[in-house]
Amino acid sequence: MQEGFSDRLLDWYDKNKRTLPWRDRQDPYYTWISEIMLQQTRVETVKPYFLRFISELPDVDHLAACPEEKLLKLWEGLGYYSRARNLKKAAVQMQERHASAIPQEREELLKLSGIGEYTAGAILSIAFQKPVPAVDGNVLRVWARLTGYEDDITLPQAKTLAQKMAGEWISPSRPGDFNQALMELGALVCLPKDQVRCADCPVQKDCFAYLENRAAFLPVRKTRKARKTENRTVFVIRDGDFCAIRKRPGRGLLAGLYELPNEPGHYSQEETQEYVRRLQLEPLRITPLPEARHIFTHIEWRLRGYLVRVAARENAKQEGLIFVNGVSEEDTFAIPSAFSAFAGYMKEEIR
Repeated sequence: MQEGFSDRLLDWYDKNKRTLPWRDRQDPYYTWISEIMLQQTRVETVKPYFLRFISELPDVDHLAACPEEKLLKLWEGLGYYSRARNLKKAAVQMQERHASAIPQEREELLKLSGIGEYTAGAILSIAFQKPVPAVDGNVLRVWARLTGYEDDITLPQAKTLAQKMAGEWISPSRPGDFNQALMELGALVCLPKDQVRCADCPVQKDCFAYLENRAAFLPVRKTRKARKTENRTVFVIRDGDFCAIRKRPGRGLLAGLYELPNEPGHYSQEETQEYVRRLQLEPLRITPLPEARHIFTHIEWRLRGYLVRVAARENAKQEGLIFVNGVSEEDTFAIPSAFSAFAGYMKEEIR
């Protein structure tokens, strides 16, 4: 890397960094919560969630004491709900092991639930100003282009090498800003493939990909397997203002969350009527809803939905099926975003 690389990068960062709520103050709790939220989630999506979360749970002790239902409701829509559960587990661990403080040692951070090498590096450098690298997906892409790394970037050895080299580049006087500058460069300039904006890059002359005109070809990634598709039918079963939901199993996809009843396959209206009657409910009216889809990492749900008005909900017979008031209890139960296309019908006025 050429002399002055760190200075050029930090000068650019000082002038171009985004205003983000977790950058308002140098607080390890802010850094920890924001970095967990930002995993596989866009910055603009995270902003309002972070502000609401911090308002409700301003420190480790509040988080540790938070009931799971409330925690999941605060997280509703962010996805990957295991992140929220691990936050609470780690908060309890901090209470028990570190007097409710976020530890300043890498080894202790890595013992906490949900904290890996990247998150530990972000906390140590940003909150505690320790010269520890923090290599996320954006930084990995920047590193591959800067160095001309042409092997598969998804393999573990790529990240190991990137962490080693980023640790050699890091500014000893501004380690947190340096790590954030690399992340910001990947988020704003060193974008994927044909979106890349090399003309705006402050470290052009340090970059192999720019000098060799290979930015559109780096980094190299193995071809992903085709995403599996699955047809499902979602049932919004209403008796007045009350709507049927159920809790998913404790393991697997969307583990432990509440959902609208749904079944594999695309049901017809006649099949929907039979399904509802198997629940020992009497369907009064069945209305098809607009179809939707939801994409998970490895699977895509293609969703067909029905709004079903029923009578005598107290007769329902299905383990785990409960009726909640869609108007007054909407803030109590976290419904995953996979069902967002249909969740509005839980409280919509039925005519």
